[in-house]
Amino acid sequence: MDSLDAFARGKLSSLEAAALRRDLVPTHRLQGVRVERGGRELISFSCNDYLGLAQDPRVKAAAIAAVERYGTGAGASRLVTGDHPLLGQLERALARHKGAEAGLVFGSGYLTNIGVTPALVGRGDLVLLDALSHACMFAGAKLSGAEVGIFRHNDLEDLAGRLAGRHAGVGRTLVLTERVFSMDGDRAPVAEMNALAASHDAWLMVDDAHGLGVIEPEARAPLEMGTLSKALGSYGGYLCASAPVVDLLKSRARSFVYTTGLPPASAAAALAALEILEAEPDRCSRPLALARQFTEAMGLPLAESAIVPVIVGASSRALALSQALQAHGFLVVAIRPPTVPEGQARLRLAFSAAHAEAEVDAVAHALKPLLETIR
Repeated sequence: MDSLDAFARGKLSSLEAAALRRDLVPTHRLQGVRVERGGRELISFSCNDYLGLAQDPRVKAAAIAAVERYGTGAGASRLVTGDHPLLGQLERALARHKGAEAGLVFGSGYLTNIGVTPALVGRGDLVLLDALSHACMFAGAKLSGAEVGIFRHNDLEDLAGRLAGRHAGVGRTLVLTERVFSMDGDRAPVAEMNALAASHDAWLMVDDAHGLGVIEPEARAPLEMGTLSKALGSYGGYLCASAPVVDLLKSRARSFVYTTGLPPASAAAALAALEILEAEPDRCSRPLALARQFTEAMGLPLAESAIVPVIVGASSRALALSQALQAHGFLVVAIRPPTVPEGQARLRLAFSAAHAEAEVDAVAHALKPLLETIR
């Protein structure tokens, strides 16, 4: 064990020197966008609860009722004894919302992405990913055993060239992108990518984790995946697609077949949140409006989603700015490599329907002078 501990200490020392060590900080979420950290109450701009539904009394009541009726756990894989009725209801509701024939719920968004891709493609096939796709999309592509290619971020011309340039031995081709990119907040040109993929007999899968409920798309992909843990305020992941594709995944997606089903409370909470999302369009439009209020105040490009990055360069600077904002009463976490490219450490602000306009103005007012003084 001495060599193992020495290895770990050496790696930790290197991370510390590069301002890249991560530590868990106990944080108690309160009502709305308030959190308690280190004995202080802060206004959080680092939570993906975009619609403020994780604390909604209707969502909490649904989760509590599900625990009372079904218990706390699913008990087993859904293919064994873990397929309680709420999961089917949730899948039908998600499919209806997405305009798809069927849906399939997984234990998380990460499990969805590492299960779906290897179930659809394998050795001899090709996966093309946007360069800024989430880490779990790259993990799923690697696990599939297919050839993996990367196209420049949101670059349709580069994607077209890679689709046209496939070598003769390539079988099926799967294209992966995000509707809203989690670290930059910009959007993929999904309609154009759909048409491009179809013209080359390729399949498009869109990760909608940060778009659902905030950015309702004009175009949908044949494969629409996402999470229950952001705008829906719960936990889990899903894929919506045609009925044959979903039926295939029930037998082939290893992260579905070989893991315990989603707990009843998570499914019930997501169902209740989806109903609220569909019934309250003003709530859904609010995060983007607040994000644009912030970008206007900061002199930044107009926000495309509820996510606004403030790129500051060095990891040490991002940490210093985050700590300074905390002293002003705001939780804005620093995002550092390898989550983002080297030299592009940033503050990532996520706006929620639960934020007040005055809170958005206040964080902008605090941040602007800090950017000038902390170098």
